[in-house]
Amino acid sequence: MIRPYAVSCIVPIEGKILFVRHTYGVANGRILIPGGYLQENELPSQAARRELFEETGVTAEPTGIFAARCKAGQWIMVLTMQYQSGVPRSDHHENSEVLLLRPQDAVLRPDITNMSRSIMKAYLADPERIVPISEEVPPTYDAARYEFYGV
Repeated sequence: MIRPYAVSCIVPIEGKILFVRHTYGVANGRILIPGGYLQENELPSQAARRELFEETGVTAEPTGIFAARCKAGQWIMVLTMQYQSGVPRSDHHENSEVLLLRPQDAVLRPDITNMSRSIMKAYLADPERIVPISEEVPPTYDAARYEFYGV
């Protein structure tokens, strides 16, 4: 069964981007930006925070959507994140290594996934092209269970 909703995280740290070396599936042995699937009733920003911390020990705050990949039955939201704290480290489960790479170096690596290469090429072209997370919450919605982007 394909899990329908996922996030990936662009986390700049001192001019470099955080990557992990995956340990399973089609990306086994390859590097990619961290991320994972949403749990039931979890918002994309919540999943991004959780997945990033679980995989790398880093805390960061989502700032907006950089890109989205959609196919029938599944979407992946690529969020930009502002680094807060933590020393990047591998979880030794979903990844075997954490790397900090300059985006221009990452796109040249033969071991990067196609999606992460495409994301880094777009990031190099315009790192500020994000759709920001809005502070606006309609009065009838619970702010803890609601996200609106670009407004």
